Amino acid sequence: MLIKQLSVFIENKEGRLERVTQVLKDRNINIASFSLADTAEYGMLRMIVSDPDECRRALKEEGFSAKLTDVIAVKIPQRPGTLHKVLKVLYDANLSVEYMYTLATAGRDTSIIMKISDLSKALEILKQSGYELCTAREAYEINNIENK
Repeated sequence: MLIKQLSVFIENKEGRLERVTQVLKDRNINIASFSLADTAEYGMLRMIVSDPDECRRALKEEGFSAKLTDVIAVKIPQRPGTLHKVLKVLYDANLSVEYMYTLATAGRDTSIIMKISDLSKALEILKQSGYELCTAREAYEINNIENK
């Protein structure tokens, strides 16, 4: 199950990150998960959002460089060693993890967003190894629970 991740290139200038979040807020797009890495001149914001296609379109309209990338989200229990086990399965299959970060989830499990060298092979190996993957719907809607 592939999930669409939005990657946004952001100049390292005051207010640029705030502007990205303003665009999402104005269009009622929820951020389920994000990762921000930077260099001296720019940052790379990776996000799982409630409406990836609309988010990409909106950010491009505002002059941001944004693209969609396929990733997977693996569900793992909150116990010592569980991340290592997933990484070992991937390593044993000669797969490389390009990057990863967590996805906020309800309940006791954690979901790990992963960009892997061969997504099709990774999906097959993880399923064969008994790992559950988030569906796109689960990932996009994970935090869209109304406050009570």
